[in-house]
Amino acid sequence: MLHIAKPAPNRLDITLDGSLDADAMRTGLDTLISEAEGIENGLMLYTISNFAMPSPGALAVELGRLPKLLALIGRFDRCAVLTDAAWLRTAAEVEGALIPGLAIKAFEAGETDAAEAWLTQTETS
Repeated sequence: MLHIAKPAPNRLDITLDGSLDADAMRTGLDTLISEAEGIENGLMLYTISNFAMPSPGALAVELGRLPKLLALIGRFDRCAVLTDAAWLRTAAEVEGALIPGLAIKAFEAGETDAAEAWLTQTETS
């Protein structure tokens, strides 16, 4: 399941739980792209539970939407990733180091308060 919520005008919350097939990926990514429209200086809270590799069809859907996904990255300043998988936390922080203008910080699954605090802190605090 891939669920997208927009709790504030400049924020998206993404929840990924389990594996995705092509239909779930298509619906989720289309919602993500639509909800990100108009966001500036955005914040993203990405929660990953029970990660499983997406199906080959889901990966094909993602590749097909890659140009739109890359374009929406510039709308966001910060992304907090919550997951119980250490390797996903590491991968998220490596990705953050590679994407200019987007700060990504990973947190353990139970550290929601710390992730929220990090997302909303200002540069001077």
